[in-house]
Amino acid sequence: MENCVFCKIIKGEISSNIVYQDDDFVIFPDLNPKAKLHYLAVPRKHFALLSEAGYDEEILIGRILKKVSTLSKTLGLENGYRIIINQKGEKGNDAGQEVMHLHIHILGGEKLN
Repeated sequence: MENCVFCKIIKGEISSNIVYQDDDFVIFPDLNPKAKLHYLAVPRKHFALLSEAGYDEEILIGRILKKVSTLSKTLGLENGYRIIINQKGEKGNDAGQEVMHLHIHILGGEKLN
């Protein structure tokens, strides 16, 4: 997508401190953290909602979750972490999805309530 901030980060048009990347996704710190450690895992392929995911995207989301578990020590998340996917609804945005490119929040580094 032309105006998507995450697509621009993935293309290198906006700089970010990418802590992990492969052919399918990137992980970088959230610019507005909600925890001591707050990362975003973002698929390279642009799609906004889980409801838009086909089989390949479902596999990709599973790969991302598994990779987060293997990177937990590297990311400073040895004591645990929380994973969140915000999703805009058909009638509103109660979840607060701000960027319409599916992304997974990874929060940790402190006790979360």
